Amino acid sequence: MAESGLVIVDKPADWTSHDVVARMRRIAGTRRVGHAGTLDPMATGVLVIGVEKATRLLGHLALTEKVYAATMRLGVSTNTDDAEGEVTATASAAGLTPAEIHKGVAALTGEIMQVPPQVSAIKVDGRRAYKLARAGEDVELAARPITVRSFEVLDVRAQGDAVDVDAVITCSSGTYIRALARDLGAGLGAGGHLTRLRRTRVGPYDLSMARTLDELAAECAILPIGEAVAAAFPRRDVTAEEARTVRHGGRLPAAGLGGGPIGVFGPDGELLALVEERGRAARPLAVFAS
Repeated sequence: MAESGLVIVDKPADWTSHDVVARMRRIAGTRRVGHAGTLDPMATGVLVIGVEKATRLLGHLALTEKVYAATMRLGVSTNTDDAEGEVTATASAAGLTPAEIHKGVAALTGEIMQVPPQVSAIKVDGRRAYKLARAGEDVELAARPITVRSFEVLDVRAQGDAVDVDAVITCSSGTYIRALARDLGAGLGAGGHLTRLRRTRVGPYDLSMARTLDELAAECAILPIGEAVAAAFPRRDVTAEEARTVRHGGRLPAAGLGGGPIGVFGPDGELLALVEERGRAARPLAVFAS
């Protein structure tokens, strides 16, 4: 059986997240492989892959903060809000000043409501929005609360009548960077879309830990599940008696470590479970110990 843990992949362009999972199944020699947080095919960078028992961590890791390096083109709109779509409108952005662009960015920073792109995996009446959009149906998606912790403009460059904006964005789970590009352009009256996206961090896992698929094929570097949990979540070490309770799916008294997932470790350092504190009790979210 393959070792349980995480693999931090530097996803190549033009691969779907599912393509990466399929390749990792061959590399790791197991079918039990999944990913946390989908990346669009045009995007590159950090894709967190779970192997064996670590697949049960993925839903919790997908909810962590993410960081992206992006290029947004103002003056051109597309039907997908990125460079893979068809151009739907153009307008000169040549007159936009850096001050106006920074003001537009400021309006998209903090706790905001965001309408996801029509071509997205959001479900509408049980069907994926992108399937409805590609079938020619009008898709109305509800705005959702997101948090853009920071939206830092690194460079502004003229591209004929268009303007390219390089930025680094730190944001909550569920944020669509192509929707930020769309909304930045719309707010400035010129339209916009995303031309480049690279995810540089998911929670505590960043590009310094990432390996290409070719590198992983040569040496499959798996971050052991205990180390992965200790890096991502608060840690709670328990006694032997408490460990027995946790192994059987029982609850522990809360330790005041917060409402998010908490990694519980036995006296020997073995990862036992992820728990969640509710009121006075810590209840198991996933038990890993046999």
